[in-house]
Amino acid sequence: MKTTFRAGTALRSALIILIAVLWFIPTYLIIVNAFTSNQAYNGEVAWFPKDFALFENIAIAWQAVDLGPSLMNSLLYAVVAGALAVLVAALAGFAVSAIPGGWRTFWFWLIYSGALFPAQAFLRPLFTGYAETGLYDTRWGLFLIYVATCVPFSFFIMRNHMLSVPPEINEAAQLDGANWWTVFTRFFLPLSKSALAAAFIFQFVWVWNELLFGITLSYSEEIRPVMAALAGLQSNYGTVGPPVVLAGALFVSLPTVIVFLLFQRVFASSLGGAKI
Repeated sequence: MKTTFRAGTALRSALIILIAVLWFIPTYLIIVNAFTSNQAYNGEVAWFPKDFALFENIAIAWQAVDLGPSLMNSLLYAVVAGALAVLVAALAGFAVSAIPGGWRTFWFWLIYSGALFPAQAFLRPLFTGYAETGLYDTRWGLFLIYVATCVPFSFFIMRNHMLSVPPEINEAAQLDGANWWTVFTRFFLPLSKSALAAAFIFQFVWVWNELLFGITLSYSEEIRPVMAALAGLQSNYGTVGPPVVLAGALFVSLPTVIVFLLFQRVFASSLGGAKI
């Protein structure tokens, strides 16, 4: 029995290691080739660093597409849209999980279904509507679509967490004469700090990495997010060279990596025990 258990554990560990190695290989190649200078790059994938030109490549990428304004735009979009989406999701999660009434499952699937449909399905009507209403290539337009797309999954997180709040807290607060707003702000929100943080960080990372809406609904350097600017660098592929493109990609990915490393415990404690 112990031998079988040990064999199963060893097999599982070997499988996890294999998956980790397969996942790390593309990342490793990006890093190695981002270190390569344009002069040393010969068109073939480098498996080992030939020189150290990472900072030089980042500087070229920064100047080629003026990454500074787009970085600030993405920071603004990610923070504001993420915070607004989490607030709306918390209100919706509280209404579905704590307030008595029917149709809870219906409202859950109605809101959460926004996370199930591919974003490409919305591009044509969004582009047409934005062009007709003057929202195209505006910060308000990008804020609006980012908040709308971030709400469904944030709602999933907040609703699942609020279902775990003991119902006795809700009942005791109502016996003391508290209204629903007081119950939400005085009890459910303080008890949901970890879930709020996890939802916000997740949406921050999503908005930062988002490309499709950024290149479809904006074009000017003053409005576009950083991933759209990076796509502009990619269009200059023949001019700047692949190492510069890879170095730019590494540089703009650093904020999301840092966020995940700093708050991984929040994700682990808040995303467990999901309920449908």
